Amino acid sequence: MTTTIRTATENDLATCVDLLTELFSIEEDFVIDPEKQLRGLRLLLAEPERCRIFVAESEGKVIGMCAAQLLVSTAEGGPVMLFEDFIVSALFRGKGIGTQLIQAAEAWGVEHHATRLQLLADKDNVKALEYYQHHGWKRTHLTYLFKKKEE
Repeated sequence: MTTTIRTATENDLATCVDLLTELFSIEEDFVIDPEKQLRGLRLLLAEPERCRIFVAESEGKVIGMCAAQLLVSTAEGGPVMLFEDFIVSALFRGKGIGTQLIQAAEAWGVEHHATRLQLLADKDNVKALEYYQHHGWKRTHLTYLFKKKEE
């Protein structure tokens, strides 16, 4: 099985929404809402100078994805990359596809002068945390907080 990592296009977004549905089904903090996920993906595509969606494609089918965004960090004094929405479809895990996606996102971040790469992960998803640590990501002493705007 040959897998290609490439930048997502509008034609990939429906499959990316399906992948996000799979991802969000195991995340306590996220609600599956395909319309919102599609809107968010389109926003990422609209800013290619600071955002990128990578997809893993095999035999013409998108089987994995991740997103990368550049942010400004005062702690770093420059750009940092936020890595999120990382998923490889369950049928294709354990074949190195996730590693290829991570490497593509990391290379893009470095190419855009990101001095730190960061991600959020479910603290109870031990398997994911071990996977990220295996790829050189380190835990911090920070805690993620959020506040939603009332709708």
